[in-house]
Amino acid sequence: MTISDPHAVMIAHDRWANGLMYDACRALSEEQFHQRFEMGEGSLHDNLVHNLGAMRGWTDVLNEVPNRDRLEEGRYTLEEIVALHESVTVDFEKAAYRQGFDVMIHRDRGERSYTFPVGGILSHVMTHSMHHRAQCLNMLRHLGVKELPMSSVMEWMLFGDMQ
Repeated sequence: MTISDPHAVMIAHDRWANGLMYDACRALSEEQFHQRFEMGEGSLHDNLVHNLGAMRGWTDVLNEVPNRDRLEEGRYTLEEIVALHESVTVDFEKAAYRQGFDVMIHRDRGERSYTFPVGGILSHVMTHSMHHRAQCLNMLRHLGVKELPMSSVMEWMLFGDMQ
């Protein structure tokens, strides 16, 4: 069965595109993986960890539990990031599908209170991830990587695993 539900498409595409980004980073030296750039979170490592931290934070919002400590505090190997990606993505997917996309989630942050629909949170997390992957593509380009990983939904539909 082909994935066609827009929410399932977003999650499957995100998983696929992140996997290709991790594969591209495997060819880099440790120095390149941590090289500083004046964009995004500052390095490939920091962008990838930031994305996972954001997804994990929004998972906590969806589950209506207190936010865990930020991932950005640590320095991770690429393989640790890949392992984190799998668990964080599975947890996010479960939380996003636990209730209807029209359910409103209330969250206090500091002295402000926010209300978001579950579908809006899902859309935000996926587009946030795409935004930082685009920065990663630019960082890879600056590092001289000639064959950049595919990343768009169109590329996923043409070449990815939509099953």
